[in-house]
Amino acid sequence: MGSAHSHSLHGTDLTVRSAHASDVGRVRDHNEDDLLDARGAWAVADGLGGHAAGEVASGIAVEALRVLADHDVAGPDDVVAAVAEANRRILAAQHAHREQRGMGTTVTGLALTVGPEPRWVVFNVGDSRVYRLDAGGIEQLTRDHSEVRELVDAGLLDPADVPFHPMRHVITRSLGVSRDVVPDTWVRPVQAGEWFVVCSDGLTNEVPDDEIGRLVADAGDPQAAADALVAAALEAGGRDNVTVVVVAVDPAP
Repeated sequence: MGSAHSHSLHGTDLTVRSAHASDVGRVRDHNEDDLLDARGAWAVADGLGGHAAGEVASGIAVEALRVLADHDVAGPDDVVAAVAEANRRILAAQHAHREQRGMGTTVTGLALTVGPEPRWVVFNVGDSRVYRLDAGGIEQLTRDHSEVRELVDAGLLDPADVPFHPMRHVITRSLGVSRDVVPDTWVRPVQAGEWFVVCSDGLTNEVPDDEIGRLVADAGDPQAAADALVAAALEAGGRDNVTVVVVAVDPAP
């Protein structure tokens, strides 16, 4: 279902391991998700638009983000520029191909900066998510750009009612809609022992956060964690494509 990678962080005694898994699910007939699992950059894109080529949009986004793995990332500005380029390419494809008009994609992930002390840049557009896990539990780092998230933030919706709300699939920000899409970004220190889960909503709509945390803690390595998370989403119904990238930070041997 995926493949695993490992590399040492320059200037530190830390090692980063990563792996991924993706599945079309039990209902959809094709997979509109795409992912990046590369040295220094990890991302998930969830294509929108169904037969208006959501999988084309997510593929374009991932290819544009590959620059974050191919070149040193100095900070959030590099990530913002890569996301802007992804958006520009999707809009250009819509203009060139009538059948692709209306396509779009979420995009979320992590990039490692270079420098005396490497940092994570977490980024997000849409309702795909990045979670951080350590001995203290699981934390969602990204903020969903969705109708229900805005209702919760406004105090108009109980978080417990989100899975049943009719607007739960409506997102308020995505690539492919306008020229001025800017991702949310957060900068964090790199810490030994932390894990990250980057995922499409095919996971989070099926598996609660605490169960995601338990499955990762029980897995032992990133590939086992990614496979277990996808399997749990399928077992819970698999009503959407599900894609997961898992990243772990270890003390170097």
